[in-house]
Amino acid sequence: MLDIIRAAGWPIIPLLFASVIALALIIERFISLRRANIVPAGLLDKVIGDLRQGGVSEEFIQRVYAHSPLGQVLAAGLRNVRAPRDIMKESIEESGRAVAHDLERFLTTLGTIAAVAPLMGLFGTVVGMIEIFAAANPSSGGTDPQQLAHGISIALYNTGFGLLIAIPALIAHRHFRALVDSIVIDMEQQAIKLVEVIHGERRAK
Repeated sequence: MLDIIRAAGWPIIPLLFASVIALALIIERFISLRRANIVPAGLLDKVIGDLRQGGVSEEFIQRVYAHSPLGQVLAAGLRNVRAPRDIMKESIEESGRAVAHDLERFLTTLGTIAAVAPLMGLFGTVVGMIEIFAAANPSSGGTDPQQLAHGISIALYNTGFGLLIAIPALIAHRHFRALVDSIVIDMEQQAIKLVEVIHGERRAK
């Protein structure tokens, strides 16, 4: 591996940094975006049941809020449980936007790495081509084989490494983006159900 890095030359250094950052972000998002922790099964039914048994209290709202991201959205509705339907729904939407923003954390950075990595590899290719042209020695009418081989190594290794970073980063970015969208829709549906149950428009199952 060290031989490959040496052969690829200095243009591979930013690619190495990008690969480390991309790997760290993928692992972090994979751990953080677990649906069971964000939208726990049965939380809405438990909230509705506790609400009907004991009513709304600040302690109850804080307990729901601290439970999970879905709990944060439901707690926003519980704080306005006696308000009109529109106000309650608006407070839930505001909380939902904040939670969605947190879920999308680092996805822009990951998408940027996926887009920039091939360009960084292309930059290494350009540097390698410069090395190749520099290998030609007009004064002696020959070429320097060692410098020529080094230029080819820089050109090929950087291109390949840039693609090696970009492809999994792009796949991970699209996967996490779709996962966040799915989780947000799930939270919206459960929050709407809470509003409808509280205002008597729907029966809890």
